[in-house]
Amino acid sequence: MTLLTNKNAIIYGAGGAIGAAVSEEFAREGARVHLVGRRLSTVEPVASRITAAGGLAEVAEVDALDESAVRLHADEVASRFGTVDVSFSLVSVGDVQGTPIVEMSLRDFERPVHNQVRSLFTTAKAAAPHMIRQRSGVILTFGGLGDPLRDYHIGGFVVGLGAAETMRRQLAAELGKHGVRVVGITTGGLPETLPDAFEGAAEIKESLHEATMTGRAAELSDVAAIAAFAASDKARTVTASTINMTAGAIVN
Repeated sequence: MTLLTNKNAIIYGAGGAIGAAVSEEFAREGARVHLVGRRLSTVEPVASRITAAGGLAEVAEVDALDESAVRLHADEVASRFGTVDVSFSLVSVGDVQGTPIVEMSLRDFERPVHNQVRSLFTTAKAAAPHMIRQRSGVILTFGGLGDPLRDYHIGGFVVGLGAAETMRRQLAAELGKHGVRVVGITTGGLPETLPDAFEGAAEIKESLHEATMTGRAAELSDVAAIAAFAASDKARTVTASTINMTAGAIVN
């Protein structure tokens, strides 16, 4: 039996590189994946690949920052398919990187903090009532924190990650008694997701690999595989923690 047979997984930001990789892996592992994006045009190609491979996929146009829309969609998934088993927000948070914090505008600094915290709040809050009723479910978060790197300017993005980490711990503490797990996934950076046209892309990609103990940073396929495991019953004792898949770039 596959890892996620008969599970309903809602993936927010499923049209992005990470969201698509996770969605396709979840489908291969037997889940019915509910692909959510701000525009259907971003998630429909992912759904087409999943269904062409024999998987189960639904699509929805929902802004993860819209609390009412997120709740209505989660309620619809539960009503139509019986459960909400996994919730994973992988939405873009609008971060500006490469500029020192003290040179950023307030708007650019606070945007990723606001978007990261709000999207996790809205999606977790929408899924939680159904998971509490079921007495099972997994809320996954993506990001993580390590020691700041000299001359590596990621602005408000890292502040948003810190806030999300705090929220992950609090959610785990509140939801654990209901049988709901909250698990973070930390990569330390994914070279594949950095466009080659980005200034200094080659040097940044090389630095991400060099920062590891193994000489190889995580790939999208690694994230997808770890996320599928974390969402599965095989990880039933894992909660209130992060899975460190940084290959030693971040030491816990």
